[in-house]
Amino acid sequence: MLGFPLWETFVGKGAGLWGWAFTPCARGGVGAWTYHYSDQGDYTWEQARNYCQTFFTDLVAIQNKQEIEYLNETLPFHGRYYWIGIRKLGGTWTWVGTRKALTKEAENWADGEPNNRRSNQDCVEIYIKRQWESGKWNDEPCSRKKKALCYRASCQPFPCSQRGECVETIGSYRCECYPGFHGPECEDVVQCPKLEPKGVSMNCSHPYGDFSYNSTCVFGCQEGFERRGAGMLRCLPSQQWSADTPTCTATTCPVLSAPDRGELNCSHLHGDFAFGSTCAFSCQMGFALMGSESRECTTSGCHWPWGDSSIFPSLLDPTVWLCSPQAPT
Repeated sequence: MLGFPLWETFVGKGAGLWGWAFTPCARGGVGAWTYHYSDQGDYTWEQARNYCQTFFTDLVAIQNKQEIEYLNETLPFHGRYYWIGIRKLGGTWTWVGTRKALTKEAENWADGEPNNRRSNQDCVEIYIKRQWESGKWNDEPCSRKKKALCYRASCQPFPCSQRGECVETIGSYRCECYPGFHGPECEDVVQCPKLEPKGVSMNCSHPYGDFSYNSTCVFGCQEGFERRGAGMLRCLPSQQWSADTPTCTATTCPVLSAPDRGELNCSHLHGDFAFGSTCAFSCQMGFALMGSESRECTTSGCHWPWGDSSIFPSLLDPTVWLCSPQAPT
């Protein structure tokens, strides 16, 4: 809630740089946007802006209708009225302090304005305590002399924890936090669920705290395993990770078959015919095995080592073993 406005004097270093400032103060010691005007001397628009930037922040930038009503009620009447911080730049009415275009919703022109009479009205005045259309705006030639209506921002020097945009309000300010941050001063950071992958190596970077906004985690697998899923996850402003947690799956080898008149006995540590699987071959009585007695699925995952199969030139396929009749002894 706003308190009563305080009035203070300020004195400049040159002629005409004396005036009054009013400070609408918020409860609880919160800094406020203060308004100031040139009580002695009138200025062209450029001179007025230079005056404001020298002693304060800039020509006033109107935020809402409430602010217009406040200024109209509080400022004294001056027949030449007051310059505000809007100017036509490149054919577009622009808030000079922020370089943002004036939106349709924010316009507060007097009836029939802006009319750009004589094609040289590129600056804007505000009618204060005028008998009609008080508080409205009018475009004027920038060379005309008026009072400078200035403001000193409370959004200085490091508001909103440097994690949001500080928006001036009468008597206070509010923070519009950037994605990933929240809280009155954007001091809080979005948290994502803690990652605890099983069987997957993980290396994380946490710029704002463990498993919080913009944390990144890189995943890898041990030798003999393949990653299924994204290699990197990022904590998003939505409090979700950018993808599901990946898994590691053992690489596989071609399926082996028992030889005719023989048997195949396998041990599978990580799934059928996958990395680490071992298979032993044997033949029925009266038959001899042609090929190695055992095979192991290796880290390459694409074949079983041939072992000493070169001893048997007729064995073209390493996944096939033969049981041949034994010669009588």
